[in-house]
Amino acid sequence: MADDKTNAAAYWKANVRLIFGCLAVWAFVSYGCAILFRPLLAGILVGGTDLGFWFAQQGSILTFIVLIFFYAWRMNKLDEKFGLGE
Repeated sequence: MADDKTNAAAYWKANVRLIFGCLAVWAFVSYGCAILFRPLLAGILVGGTDLGFWFAQQGSILTFIVLIFFYAWRMNKLDEKFGLGE
C-alpha cells in the first residue's frame, strides 16, 4: 500500500514537472519572443518579415502545436516508466 502511494506521488511529481516545463516554454515564446523581445528580434528576417512579428503571428502557434505533441510523447514515456501504459 505504501509502495503504491510512493509510486503515485513520484508519477504526479514527474507529471507536474513536465507541465511546468511546457508552460515555461509556452510563456517564453508567447510573451517573451512575441512581446518583450520583439524589438531585439526586429533585425532578423524570416519569411520576408522580422522574427518578432513572425513569433507573434505564426511562431507561437507552431510552438504550441509542437508542445502538444511533445507533451503527449513524454506522457506516454512516463506512463511506461511507472507501469501505466495502455
